[in-house]
Amino acid sequence: MLEGLGSPASPRAAASASVAGSSGPAACPPPSPPALRSPESPAPRRGGVRASVPQKLAEMLSSQYGLIVFVVGLLLLLAWAVHAAGVSKSDLLCFLTALMLLQLLWMLWYVGRSSAHRRLFRLKDTHAGAGWLRGSITLFAVITIILGCLKIGYFIGFSECLSATEGVFPVTHSVHTLLQVYFLWGHAKDIIQSFKTLERFGVIHSVFTNLLLWANGVLNESKHQLNEHKERLTTLGFGNITTVLDDHTPQCNCTPPTLCTAISHGIYYLYPFNIEYQILASTMLYVLWKNIGRKVDSHQHQKMQFKSDGVMVGAVLGLTALAATIAVVVVYLIHIGRSKTKSESALIMFYLYAITLLMLMGAAGLAGIRIYRIDEKSLDESKNPARKLDSDLLVGTASGSWLISWGSILAILCAEDHPRYTWYNLPYSILVIVEKYIQNLFIFESIHREPEKLSEDIQTLRVVTVCNGNTMPLASSCLKSGGVAGDVAPWGKDMPPAANGNVCMRESCDKEEKQEESSWEGSPSPVRLPHFLQGNAKRKVLRNIAAFLFLCNISLWIPPAFGCRPEYDNGLEEIVFGFEPWIIVVNLAMPFSIFYRMHAAASLFEVYCKI
Repeated sequence: MLEGLGSPASPRAAASASVAGSSGPAACPPPSPPALRSPESPAPRRGGVRASVPQKLAEMLSSQYGLIVFVVGLLLLLAWAVHAAGVSKSDLLCFLTALMLLQLLWMLWYVGRSSAHRRLFRLKDTHAGAGWLRGSITLFAVITIILGCLKIGYFIGFSECLSATEGVFPVTHSVHTLLQVYFLWGHAKDIIQSFKTLERFGVIHSVFTNLLLWANGVLNESKHQLNEHKERLTTLGFGNITTVLDDHTPQCNCTPPTLCTAISHGIYYLYPFNIEYQILASTMLYVLWKNIGRKVDSHQHQKMQFKSDGVMVGAVLGLTALAATIAVVVVYLIHIGRSKTKSESALIMFYLYAITLLMLMGAAGLAGIRIYRIDEKSLDESKNPARKLDSDLLVGTASGSWLISWGSILAILCAEDHPRYTWYNLPYSILVIVEKYIQNLFIFESIHREPEKLSEDIQTLRVVTVCNGNTMPLASSCLKSGGVAGDVAPWGKDMPPAANGNVCMRESCDKEEKQEESSWEGSPSPVRLPHFLQGNAKRKVLRNIAAFLFLCNISLWIPPAFGCRPEYDNGLEEIVFGFEPWIIVVNLAMPFSIFYRMHAAASLFEVYCKI
């Protein structure tokens, strides 16, 4: 469908025009007439601007609508958290339930409309909605549904003193989770080109609904962790810190008591998986929103394949780190809060373990960056909303742990009294900052690298037609950055014949690509890697690094997600900054720190499959 007067002409029309303007049987096609010039000419650009203005306006209006919904939801969450007068948990759950029901209506409409027009050709973003990502979100969704079932059981046990909304909410959330996973499996790659204004509002509503559900899960899990932290403070000798519990338990007895206690404890162990599900769903929906009305290149994304050969070293080291993490978390949770001596021993054990692991991860990341810098190759700079979002999330969520680490460093430097574990906390905080910086650089280098097979197809930058006197169709393509040739269909019978065995060279790309081609043809050979790191050996080393970092990030996700948080338990920062200010900092930054580890693991898995 034409968007304006500046729409590019079809290949068949271009071929017909070249036939009409030909001056001889072996002559090359003359320059295109004004109507067929590139989109850089003034007239098409003005038409393109006129066509894009309504969509830019719709994008701006939909984003503002989403932000308004998100701000209202955050205010309700804050009001409930601080026990504001007139705001109850039922009000918050009613608001979240209404948002989920509205999203359900939109998803049903979209799925129904897509099924009715399933025979139509639909553009797809091959970078979005990778199979491993959809598999991960499915796993987290299953655990989220189990969490919903536990909440329903909790509501039944306390039904005498709980409002009906606390029973309706988990049922609605479970249905919402099921349909949303089905929707993301089938439509995460869609590039929507019809009903674009309506779809922008529907998708952005879904994005911020999931973000509010994520914030609700974070708040509930943080309250539980804070209550446990307050109960343990006195064992470390910080008796001057208030230990008033922020308790929201129902004011009635649960029947049977044993089952209710097990359910209430089980709910908080499943919250980390629910939190990861909501944030992953919101990121996938955000990419879908960015893709609405987007013009895509004709090239196809190289399909990533998972290969397990040659990564024994990285896998063994990573699995060793994972086993050590589980052991450290179990010992930490058993000893912390039992006595002052046991608590300090648990803190020292955690710091020593984390320092060792972070040093190994930093060394592995530096080795990978060094290999990439020596092996100079072109970077893939094509437009890719999914990749850009990954990069932004890595930097944005890393800032959470950087905030906590700098707070700990400042507290150690300013504190008057330094317990023994303090001097382990200092290198740990520094290494957290350095390791994430190095790891982000390694991931950025990896995801912007061209596929390995690109150099084999570089000769397709020129389209060569060998004319031997017979009528031949010409199949041409322009290899864009990161693309694969062969996506443009043959032109067929409209192609003019050529005679006398002459060769006609016709540039199929713009001036910049001509310059890149000529510079490639005459450039000297790049700096070569050492002999033992060339070819397949280099890929094996990089795969081992990616596999090791992947498992290490999973390992470092486990401790804070399941209650092993020395930022809470060492008490030093709370003395320097004050209890409430430091708790606010940790509660705001910790969810981003936890999500960083899971998102970094997902990015490293993609890097591993791409190498």
